[in-house]
Amino acid sequence: MDPLVFLYNDSLISSEELVNYAEKLIEEIDCMNKAVNLQYEDDRASINLPDDKHALKKVKALIDEKKKLKPRCLVVIGIGGSNLGTLAVQEAILGKLYNQINPDINVLYADTVDSDLINDIIKIIEPILNKGENIIINCVSKSGGTIETIANFEILVQMLKKYKKDYEKYVIITSDKNSKLWNFALEKGFDLLEIPKKVGGRYSVFSNIGLFPLGLLGVNIDQLLEGARDMKTRCLDINLLNNPAVISATLIYLHHKKGKNIHDLFLVGNNLESVGKWYRQLMGESIGKEFNKEKKRVFEGITPTVSLISVDLHSMAQIYLGGPYDKFTTFVNVKKNNSNVVVPNINEYSNLVDVIQGKELKQIMDAIFIGVKTAFKNVKRPFTEIILPDKSEYSIGQLLQFKMIEMIYLGFLLNVNPFDQPNVEDYKIETRKILHGN
Repeated sequence: MDPLVFLYNDSLISSEELVNYAEKLIEEIDCMNKAVNLQYEDDRASINLPDDKHALKKVKALIDEKKKLKPRCLVVIGIGGSNLGTLAVQEAILGKLYNQINPDINVLYADTVDSDLINDIIKIIEPILNKGENIIINCVSKSGGTIETIANFEILVQMLKKYKKDYEKYVIITSDKNSKLWNFALEKGFDLLEIPKKVGGRYSVFSNIGLFPLGLLGVNIDQLLEGARDMKTRCLDINLLNNPAVISATLIYLHHKKGKNIHDLFLVGNNLESVGKWYRQLMGESIGKEFNKEKKRVFEGITPTVSLISVDLHSMAQIYLGGPYDKFTTFVNVKKNNSNVVVPNINEYSNLVDVIQGKELKQIMDAIFIGVKTAFKNVKRPFTEIILPDKSEYSIGQLLQFKMIEMIYLGFLLNVNPFDQPNVEDYKIETRKILHGN
């Protein structure tokens, strides 16, 4: 299996400046390597998830058990770190239109308390239950008390109970051990999957949060984790110029210090869009901080944005190429697609566009991407490029692990804690006050 390639010749940062600042990360690389031996006792615990054979064995056994029920649909109830990683991997590997291609198991994500969305989910799964077929509900909440998640869980489990006397065996709870939800699941007899306490939601895609639903849908979780393990080795390398996470984090940091406070992940391929949304949370929560590590108010952060080639070239390219110099871009390209579609060679259409007849869509997309990079170079817009060999489990595992370790290094350079999200609690506190008043 081929490795991910990271290119940075067009970053507009000199090699000397890059190395000078990258050397600051030697201390954190040492801490990361020490964390490998601490299992789940360090804040950097997520880097050990791909090596957790015990957890993998347990989740595989549960996947096999639930597959015997022949479920027609899986409903993942969770929000943010509880579902974004799962959705990112599922769409990258199985496609955005996975449900429409008539798989054995459809998947739905109940990730907000939008009554129209939840009502539509009910409209999809109730006829399945009414026919005597089965569904699986996987409720995911690290804290065990997420308002949106518990509201949707209560609604959907009550519906399940109408059709299944033994409804308990169709419900899986993924949470921190001894959370309120965990203890509730014990009382009800639901199956339980543990999230290690030191693993934050946005770093949890290789935990039970992602592995159970992805494995149930047929994603090869062994290869996903193998890609993550191999990338971890590369990203813990003390040889700085061999370490893609060190280089990427340092470049993002340096451009931030030069006034580029927006980092755009520009993805080539529609099915990678949710990888961008996953990364948006990863960056937003990890480095957007009111206080630094010394408790000094700094209002630190870089705003993450997500773009797709070629969709957003027709909506955002103008500001990217002609607007302010406040952005640093990382392109993510795929060398080989899963399919090959060719434009017919029909003369009468050549009057509309005369350069596409008989060409593969991949060939057209590649030309567009090269054109974009050339345009960026011409107007001196800095960028790096990640090249994935394909959209296999191994490749996606590499990509996600790369970006998570990059973010830990970036937090170190910015002197903020990349593992907490204290201000997220602000809206939750206010929401509870309002609901108590009602």
